[in-house]
Amino acid sequence: MRRQRKAKIVATLGPASSTREQIAALFRAGADVFRLNFSHGTHEDHQKRYEVIREVEEEMGRPIGILMDMQGPKLRVGTFTDGSVELKSGSTYRLDLDEAKGNAKRAQLPHPEIFEAVQPGTNLLIDDGRLRLRVKKAGSDYAECEVVVGGKLSDRKGVNVPDVVLPLSPLTQKDRVDLHFGIDLGCDWVAMSFVQRPEDVAELRKLIGGRAKVITKLEKPAAIDRLEEIVDLSDAVMVARGDLGVEMPPEDVPAIQKRIVAACRKSGKPVVVATQMLDSMVHSPAPTRAEASDVATAVYDGADAVMLSAETASGQYPVEAVAMMNRIIERVERDPTYRRIIEAQHPDPQATGHDAISAAAAQVAHTLSVSAIVTYSTSGSTVLRVARERPEVPILALTASLSTARALCLAWGAHCVLISDLKRFSEMVDKACSIALKQEMARLGDRVVITAGVPFGTPGSTNILRVAWVEE
Repeated sequence: MRRQRKAKIVATLGPASSTREQIAALFRAGADVFRLNFSHGTHEDHQKRYEVIREVEEEMGRPIGILMDMQGPKLRVGTFTDGSVELKSGSTYRLDLDEAKGNAKRAQLPHPEIFEAVQPGTNLLIDDGRLRLRVKKAGSDYAECEVVVGGKLSDRKGVNVPDVVLPLSPLTQKDRVDLHFGIDLGCDWVAMSFVQRPEDVAELRKLIGGRAKVITKLEKPAAIDRLEEIVDLSDAVMVARGDLGVEMPPEDVPAIQKRIVAACRKSGKPVVVATQMLDSMVHSPAPTRAEASDVATAVYDGADAVMLSAETASGQYPVEAVAMMNRIIERVERDPTYRRIIEAQHPDPQATGHDAISAAAAQVAHTLSVSAIVTYSTSGSTVLRVARERPEVPILALTASLSTARALCLAWGAHCVLISDLKRFSEMVDKACSIALKQEMARLGDRVVITAGVPFGTPGSTNILRVAWVEE
């Protein structure tokens, strides 16, 4: 089941993709990591899907990553006497804490944090930006607003506040309950929504306590302002273009996407590009040409993974969507332009031993035309440093840790194989060659580059580079 590509695919599970047959078909089509979206479904639903994924993992003999995606705070208006009202551009409209049902003059906004943060001139976007209000006057429990862009406003529509940092944790009480459940279940990655500042990521890391990896979803302009700090604190980053495209002008999103991908590449952190990548495949067996180009652009930019949401969770063609994404990635990575772009974006290695070894491994692999780079890793850090180099050959990641193997399913180019602990250097070389042969990553007479750290089992101790011949 070795993929013929290096960028990975994340597929969201839902009503259209919950049976064992469907999940196995998605994996065969190309899904490397499965996303459990905790904005929908019950704990029982997610547990059943988790158990099926692990059954498929055992059946396929390949590690599979599982990502739990927390809902985060959902800011919404209240309800209306008649279910909806029509707001006219240029009129005045009041938002407040009053629990009474809304009307043509006012509506409830049950979030005091918003009133604490807004000031005259602050923009409020409602219903994914379809309506825009600008604050004229605000107090501790109300905001008088001018309707800049009017339209129909109905019950419980979402509210975005792009101009300010809200005094609000991205972890709601629901998220904390979900987090405890997901960690106990065994999810490999935890994605946090609506991050605004580095302290939000630090709070989640403390709660997780090292039991899973952290993905920070970037969908707030305030987070982009502190991008480098947030990337440093994260294990991976997701470009969540849905809310990002609501909270900032759509024309800004492509440049922001490239900036985020470049920052993650520099730091050696996996980056996932998400939202509406093959959206028309929710109802159609083929994507638009623009959607195919969107996926291709993310791969050309150097993203570690691209993600499918409704396409696989509730769409009519979930397996076809994964297969299409798989083919697009394979085609891009065969394009000579792809290598030129990736190499032009190459970040300088940092002044560390494992960066020096990883950069040297990529260079040796190119110079000697070896078949693969084999890395031994306990924590996965060595594999990520090699992936940062974006070598021309596959990365065979060997680890004795099942959790590390599953987490590395998100890393660019990494093909993970679980092995027993090693005792001797000669054993390391023998295993590297025999597994590369067995996994069809090398043939008899080929050479492989091997990196490892001695003493074995010490995270971050990469200090050996070896070129070996694959022999019987």
